[in-house]
Amino acid sequence: MTQGRPLLNRRLAEFGTTIFAEMSALAVRTGAINLGQGFPDTDGPEEVREAAVRALRAGHGNQYPPGPGVPELRTAITEHQLRRYALAYDPDTEVLVTAGATEAIAASMLALLEPGDEVIALEPYYDSYAACIAMAGATRVPVTLHPEPTAGGYRLDLDELRAAVTPRTRLLLLNTPHNPTGTVLTREELAAIAALACERDLLVVTDEVYEHLVFEGEHLPLASFPGMRERTVTISSAGKTFSFTGWKVGWITASPELVTAVRSAKQFLTYVSAGPFQYAVAEALRLPDSYFDTLRADLRAKRDLLSDGLAEAGFQVYRPAGTYFVTTDIRPLDSSGDGFAFCRSLPERCGVVAVPNAVFYDHREQGAPFVRFAFCKRTEVLEEAVSRLKGL
Repeated sequence: MTQGRPLLNRRLAEFGTTIFAEMSALAVRTGAINLGQGFPDTDGPEEVREAAVRALRAGHGNQYPPGPGVPELRTAITEHQLRRYALAYDPDTEVLVTAGATEAIAASMLALLEPGDEVIALEPYYDSYAACIAMAGATRVPVTLHPEPTAGGYRLDLDELRAAVTPRTRLLLLNTPHNPTGTVLTREELAAIAALACERDLLVVTDEVYEHLVFEGEHLPLASFPGMRERTVTISSAGKTFSFTGWKVGWITASPELVTAVRSAKQFLTYVSAGPFQYAVAEALRLPDSYFDTLRADLRAKRDLLSDGLAEAGFQVYRPAGTYFVTTDIRPLDSSGDGFAFCRSLPERCGVVAVPNAVFYDHREQGAPFVRFAFCKRTEVLEEAVSRLKGL
């Protein structure tokens, strides 16, 4: 304490060590299989790694890359958006490369929000959303996705979303495919969200890092809906698609005005990052469709392996339509419904680590009985985890 004040900025007082750090440390300490934190246990394509090595040896990106990102990557991003979604962007004015999607979210919140603004986010939400909104001095307004046990998934109540919008609402922060629930918003839901944003003149920031990990339905960028291109900041990254989470290469695509605003904040965060890796990700985005198809098929099989195993172990399982996480309800195994206690005891009980979903909620009681497992691991690791979980 100095001058009678805590050292930590009061806006961040509610945010301590992330649950991912806590549970990963628990996995190391106990030797448990870590299905908590969402990182693959194998590297991505060899040709993409070699592209990074070539860039390093050729001196490409070893010094500060251009502020918006290297031209090769910005061009590859625009080609990807056009080829996949028929969205045309100018690589010189409508793309910004960031230090992963996390920085893209932070820079967007810091650039576009002011104290007093309200931000609607779908709950449960990735924990950095809350921290970034707080750092911007804005107020988060959660709209809860509701579990539907009979359907095995989660749903968005569009009436609740509409009711959450007030005269102070500045921005909608959306994540689809959605972490942690695995929900993929439908065309009808996205159309309703787009209509609401236009009607109430709202900005939208969309986190689409799991865009290539959709098992049921399809990924539809909100920016492709009528009236949305000029009010939407679309975020994605290389980490989830190419299994190089440590490279921290992300990007936004948006109108020149929105890109300029976000870049104004981003330049005082990292300024630039990941120079050589940017060249490698440019090559990764140009991989043939067979790569993306194989990735999706592999993860779908792993989803089914883990989901079936969790169901056999006694969990209520919400099989995800996208991402590489599966949410479970622990109450068939633990009537207390305390996900924190359950996850902290799980490594000692059966040698597996998971994450309590309550950390992703403002309404903690809504998320209390739900626990998330990651299936972006080798098949033999998942098989061993399933075997251990049967001991419950």
